[in-house]
Amino acid sequence: MSDRFEGLKKLPRAPALRQLALANLKLDTVLAAPASAPVDAVLAELDASGAYLDMLRVLAAALPVREGIWWACLAGEDIAPDPKSPPPPLAAAQAWVLKPGDATRDKARQAAELAEPDDDTVLCATAVAMHDGKLGSGDLAAYDAPPGTAAMAILGMNLLSLGSVEAEAFEDRKTRLIDRALDIARGGNGRLGTAPAAVGEAAP
Repeated sequence: MSDRFEGLKKLPRAPALRQLALANLKLDTVLAAPASAPVDAVLAELDASGAYLDMLRVLAAALPVREGIWWACLAGEDIAPDPKSPPPPLAAAQAWVLKPGDATRDKARQAAELAEPDDDTVLCATAVAMHDGKLGSGDLAAYDAPPGTAAMAILGMNLLSLGSVEAEAFEDRKTRLIDRALDIARGGNGRLGTAPAAVGEAAP
C-alpha cells in the first residue's frame, strides 16, 4: 500500500463500507478489497483506479465529524470571495470547530438559516448544526436529522471547491482536497505547506 495512506490515526478502524453506509453514501467503484477492508486499504485501491470522487466520499464518511467539518471549512475558503473575511456560515462553522458546544452550534444553525441564497458555505454551517445526527441542540435534539446530513454537506463543500476551478487547475485541486483530508487524518490542520497544528488550533 502507498505510504500516502499511512499514519491516518484519526480514522476509525471500522470497515470503510460500514462507515459509508452510516453516512448514507456509497461508492461508484466496485472494490476488489473485501467488505471488511479498512479505510486506508480502500483509499489505496481507489487511488490506483483514479476514483477520486469515491476517495472524497470515503474521507467525508470516515473523518471524525469535527475534523470533517474543518476539511469542509478549508474547501469553503476556496470559494469564498475573501477567505480572510469569511461569510457568516463559514465563520460560524470555523468557530464551532475551534470551540465545539451548544452556543457555537446554535450560531452555526442561525447562520445557515439566514445565509444569502448564493452562499454555498451554508453547507459548512449545516454540517455543524446536524453533526450528531440531530437537528440541533435544545428542543431540536429530540428530532433526527436526515441520515448522513453532515457527511453529505462535507462532501458537497469539497465538490463545490473542485467545481470552482478552471480545467487546467482541476488535477491540482482534486489532489489538494484529498491531501488536506489525509493531513487532517494524521493529526494536522489541513493547511498544506504550513507548520503542523491540530485542528483545534487551526484558526484561519
